[in-house]
Amino acid sequence: MAKIIVVTSGKGGVGKTTTSAAIGTGLALRGHKTVIIDFDVGLRNLDLIMGCERRVVYDFVNVIQNDASLAQALIKDRRLENLYVLAASQTRDKDALTQEGVERVINELAESFEYIICDSPAGIEKGAHLAMYFADEAIVVTNPEVSSVRDSDRMLGLLASKSRRAEQGGEPVREHLLLTRYHPERVNNGEMLGLEDVEEILSIPLLGVIPESKSVLRASNQGIPVILDEQSDAGMAYSDAVDRLLGKDVEHRFLDMKRPGFLKRLFGGRE
Repeated sequence: MAKIIVVTSGKGGVGKTTTSAAIGTGLALRGHKTVIIDFDVGLRNLDLIMGCERRVVYDFVNVIQNDASLAQALIKDRRLENLYVLAASQTRDKDALTQEGVERVINELAESFEYIICDSPAGIEKGAHLAMYFADEAIVVTNPEVSSVRDSDRMLGLLASKSRRAEQGGEPVREHLLLTRYHPERVNNGEMLGLEDVEEILSIPLLGVIPESKSVLRASNQGIPVILDEQSDAGMAYSDAVDRLLGKDVEHRFLDMKRPGFLKRLFGGRE
């Protein structure tokens, strides 16, 4: 049976699409047949990060409105056999998504995929609600700043009250915290919230801490999920998060300040 995972947050710009691409790619790397759905109708960024923007012919809305079949709209990743993308529409508004249509598409995908990753738009409007409505699990992405954490806390309230599981009185959506753009030195200087602060406010299990890294922007510009950059801190942190999602006990890294080596302390140097 397919597992439906929503990647969500209240605030924009925290790294939801980067996370959706990384988590979906990581699951596929581990042999799980995975599809990532872009729910951000009107903007559509997932295909850019996945490097398949030129291959989008039909999109999620086309399938919902029966203008195309799911087979026509799914884009197979060129790097991984088990990975597919269902792009959002750039020319429609979010009202083009309907609960019945989304349910039909997800049910059809569930027949052949192990994991369905729903990349949610920011905010609490229709697209975000539909992205989380059918979820079994939620990855709540937040930055270590007060406004981002506060908005994520609001999304936790919606997951607990507005999801299908909540409406039907079933098991609650399993929630995971993913803290992005973490910079231990800035935390130490009091410029951003520390991990303990965020955990105390949100009170959900920690899936991973993704360090601030230039590799994220570089990978996005190249159309490559950052998890494929095995030399970067961010790529390694996302890989650890995927392992934890699959139930492995993996120690958290990148939580402490890097200490410069002797030569760098002696001669200085750029980052």
